[in-house]
Amino acid sequence: MTPEEQDPLRRLDDPEYPALTVSQAAELLGVQAAFLRSLDSSGILSPHRSPGGHRRYSRRQLALAARMRVLLDDGHPVASAEVIVGLQDELAAARADLARLRDRPRGG
Repeated sequence: MTPEEQDPLRRLDDPEYPALTVSQAAELLGVQAAFLRSLDSSGILSPHRSPGGHRRYSRRQLALAARMRVLLDDGHPVASAEVIVGLQDELAAARADLARLRDRPRGG
């Protein structure tokens, strides 16, 4: 028996698990559902679709939507906000790589 079969709520711990409907996600973020749909139509978010075609959002997608909202509220156009988020992610990954390299034992 898999861990998910033993405790089906474990899936909620997975940041990629599409657990929230568009209305639930919008309520959590304090936005209109139309905002999330616009991120979907622009290709910034690609929510999972239920068998009935309804959007389902993961925690990771909600975090991205929240970051986009801040940038859009600051006056950035969608395309610029998307680039900024991408660059922020690249910088975070580079910093993590640098930290791993610094922490790696030196051979000798």
